[in-house]
Amino acid sequence: MDGLQNFLFSFFNLKVMTQYLPLVLQGLGLTVVLALLIVVCGLVLGLALAVIRSFGVRPLNWLIIFVVDVFRALPPLVIIVLLFFGLPAAGMSISGFAATWLSLTLVLAAFAEEIFWAGITAVPKGQWEASRSTGLTFLQTLRMVVLPQALRMTIPPLTNRTIAITKGTALASVVGVSEILGAAQSAMSFSANPSPLTLGAIAYLVLFIPVVALGRWIETRFAWKR
Repeated sequence: MDGLQNFLFSFFNLKVMTQYLPLVLQGLGLTVVLALLIVVCGLVLGLALAVIRSFGVRPLNWLIIFVVDVFRALPPLVIIVLLFFGLPAAGMSISGFAATWLSLTLVLAAFAEEIFWAGITAVPKGQWEASRSTGLTFLQTLRMVVLPQALRMTIPPLTNRTIAITKGTALASVVGVSEILGAAQSAMSFSANPSPLTLGAIAYLVLFIPVVALGRWIETRFAWKR
């Protein structure tokens, strides 16, 4: 019984959780803003790179492939640390928020580019040729015929990848950003009690369970059926 009481006192101390709830909620708000910026910027950049790659300029394509492979291979935490601690050595300072946003945006863009590119190449070549034969330009064919099909095919894998990378916002605590985990860790230090970490875990569940459910619905709604 004493063990259970100690556990509840350590991880479910209502007094401590109530005291630091506003701090964790502030972290939740910051996490939402950061996640939205990452998703919007990462997907737009990934789509732009895939579209540029479709023009078939080999030197440019090689550069895109190289950059994409680098950011797909590097762990996001390594990129965040390199940007936050490395750029000041080059005379450029960057905040922890900006370092996290830029790092996760580049990682998401790298994976999104490959997913978008797979969707573009999955469109049968005959549809390109048939569209061009009607007088459509390359850009018109890409915009009106190819991309609508490609985007529909990429929604399920892109949704999963986006959710996985967005949860990486917790890495921002490493560079001093008071998102959910950072706020919970600060509260734990102030209170000398780990209950704020439980509060942080609950905040992540409140934030990401609806996102995961939305992702599942999107996968079902936009599943490609041949």
